[in-house]
Amino acid sequence: MINQSSERHSHGPWVDVHAHPGRCFLGGLDPTSPMALMLGAENAAAAVQSSLLGEVAVVNSATVADMVLIGLGADGGLHAMRSFEPGEAVADHRRQINAMDALIDGHTVAAVLSSGDIVEVASGDIPGVFVSCEGADFLDGQLGGLDDAYSDGVRSITLVHYHVNELGDIQTEDSVHGGLTTFGREVVTEMNRLGMIVDLAHATFEATVAALDASTAPIMISHSHLASAGSDHPRLLSVEHATAVADGGGLIGAWPSGVIQTTLDDYCAEICRLVDVVGIDHVSIGTDMDANYKPVLTTYEQFPDVAASLLNRGMTSDEVDQVLGGNFIQLFKAVEAVAG
Repeated sequence: MINQSSERHSHGPWVDVHAHPGRCFLGGLDPTSPMALMLGAENAAAAVQSSLLGEVAVVNSATVADMVLIGLGADGGLHAMRSFEPGEAVADHRRQINAMDALIDGHTVAAVLSSGDIVEVASGDIPGVFVSCEGADFLDGQLGGLDDAYSDGVRSITLVHYHVNELGDIQTEDSVHGGLTTFGREVVTEMNRLGMIVDLAHATFEATVAALDASTAPIMISHSHLASAGSDHPRLLSVEHATAVADGGGLIGAWPSGVIQTTLDDYCAEICRLVDVVGIDHVSIGTDMDANYKPVLTTYEQFPDVAASLLNRGMTSDEVDQVLGGNFIQLFKAVEAVAG
């Protein structure tokens, strides 16, 4: 079990690199719609505020590009149950972005638009949010949507999610494109120019390798974990997959999902296993908060317990801070450095 009595240390900014706090993707949705009735009310403001209770300075707030398509398949997994109607992907993306803008405009949270903003927010008393999009379906096959997204404050895009889109293949469906498409490569190049973090969570190994080849900046897999003996869930990463990202200077967000874990202690052990494989410089925390599968980390108040456990497992204070925030800041700086 985690030793919660370990002395807590002064630390740099802690960051959750992938989350949906308060089911932020439901913002602006008709409360009588089937999706809202199934998932419950959106409560993003309170959820982001709770990050301060766990000493977390900045949390990701991710839209879900294909939310209107996703359902449970016969195998019990999530799948796109239909295709988009014309204009539907763009319209639903705009709904979610508008809801996030309302939080920022109301000074409930502070917008994080650069790596420097993370340090600045950490010195204040308002939590920071950096906006991302899980799935690039809202581009609707047009690069111009990236400029609009950047103007909206989006600083990271997960290229694919559960709907096989125009960019590339996903881990949970049979290959359609053989990796990343030509358009997918163009999106990576344009994101590099803008200074947006390319996220390859949910992408196949082949798509990830192609993105690494196309990118002039390091990339991120915001929420996943290493596969292990007896665990063959398609969302997990082989050692080859994980090390390819790390060798490119990238980052993997350790994912506290019930796919391979049953306790928070299991999660901390998995963080250390990931560090052993890819190195301390290439691991971060991606909780998938409020949209995770059987999560073993359910509140931001548990972050100090994670820190204590990692210290007890032999990490230094500086190494804990790297994993819980510093590595993401360095990734963001590296992406900014090649923009323009």
